[in-house]
Amino acid sequence: MWLIKSEEESSLEYGKSPKDRTIEELINSALIIVDKNSGPTSHQITAWVRDIFNVKNCGHSGTLDPSVTGVLPIALENATKAMPVLTGLDKEYVGVMHLHKEVSEDILRDVIVKKFVGKIRQVPPKKSAVARVEREREIYFFDILEIENKDVLFKVGCEAGTYIRKLCHDIGQALKVGAHMSELRRTKVGNFTEDDARSLVEIRDAYELWKENKDETNLRKILIPIEYAIPHVKKVFVKDSAVDALCNGSPLYPNGITRIQEGISKGELVAVMTLKEELIALGISKMTSEEMLNRKTGISVRVDRVLMSRGMYPKWGKA
Repeated sequence: MWLIKSEEESSLEYGKSPKDRTIEELINSALIIVDKNSGPTSHQITAWVRDIFNVKNCGHSGTLDPSVTGVLPIALENATKAMPVLTGLDKEYVGVMHLHKEVSEDILRDVIVKKFVGKIRQVPPKKSAVARVEREREIYFFDILEIENKDVLFKVGCEAGTYIRKLCHDIGQALKVGAHMSELRRTKVGNFTEDDARSLVEIRDAYELWKENKDETNLRKILIPIEYAIPHVKKVFVKDSAVDALCNGSPLYPNGITRIQEGISKGELVAVMTLKEELIALGISKMTSEEMLNRKTGISVRVDRVLMSRGMYPKWGKA
């Protein structure tokens, strides 16, 4: 639901809806969902995408181990600034857990439901890039799809930062038989699924088809405007006259706002948008939704990361 502060229209002279961007404009601020193959690191996959598009900035969200396959979001150029809101997305995986000794299906299911669904405590594995400090993570579901001898095919939905390899190990410990993860594929990150993912070969071929034949059909399916990647982030829409100041790092004040998504809390990371649904910046809310609606002074949002280039909208007072 939206709170309307003022009724405004956006001039067609400035800006552009994300869906109307040229390929060059999309490359400057887009997300790609790569179907990672087994073998290379996430960093290597990101480097190859950087080389394909010949861009300076490129970054991935949610590292996958070299042997793990599946959904790997990679941001290009200005879209890399949105990484803080992409790294915390929930994940889903399909994998195989190998039990070191056979266990009855009833006992297996009982242990998983009682100890490994909901809030769990987990210490990152020794090879992880983070400090090995126990932390809480949430397992939304752990479905056993098939059991063949000591191999358990499973599907798990979890909070970002959950180590599935460690989860399998801990299940084995709880069962008192031991276990390890033998295969894993990430099938979902946030709202992005395997259906959105493309192999590096598909991505390269689509780019070359555009470069050589000016056929952008396939590439448009691959380049996702960054605005479409943040449906989970609450939004504040602003007047045309406020955009340029925000692009220069100015805070957002109440008189520049047109509408506010309900439920924004102080200190929350929010997206500041144009009326054409372009992402201007990410920032920290200094007011609640209701305060933004009713207040006339003060800072509504402190701009943290600017994604929109300067000069796309007129300076203050000229819109």
